[in-house]
Amino acid sequence: MNTSNNYKIPDNTRIGHVHLKVSNLERSLDFYCGLLGFEVITTYGNDAAFISAGGYHHHIGLNTWYSKNAPFSSKKSVGLFHTAILYPTRKDLATIFNRLHEAGYALTGAADHGVSEALYLDDPDKNGVELYWDRPRDLWPKKEDGSLDMFTKPLNLNDLLRELD
Repeated sequence: MNTSNNYKIPDNTRIGHVHLKVSNLERSLDFYCGLLGFEVITTYGNDAAFISAGGYHHHIGLNTWYSKNAPFSSKKSVGLFHTAILYPTRKDLATIFNRLHEAGYALTGAADHGVSEALYLDDPDKNGVELYWDRPRDLWPKKEDGSLDMFTKPLNLNDLLRELD
């Protein structure tokens, strides 16, 4: 692989969507749409669905083409660590946290990373999901050399819920 050239991906490039293999499409739709609030944009028969926020063609694809009724992957195997879903505001993150709490849906973690605050959970197929919001860039912690000083500290969930007051 030649990495010696000076090519840099364009600044406004974004990750457009994630496509997940799931074992049960209805169960995944219950989680992503019923609990997290995504909308179904289209389906391909009974084997795939494409969902989004705000009417985009799709942020998440879900399919059972190769994985229908398959067992969960091992946490120790290679693959996707988590899908990260960026919320526009801290209040939006507080709203989804409150929704998860009221539904009794367990978190696997919650962290303050300096640049962002995040909630971690697993979807029904044990795929990791991060729900987060970014602090404004001018508040991101920096090291003396100007690089980011990201960290992982416990997120104060009670403070997050105060956003709803």
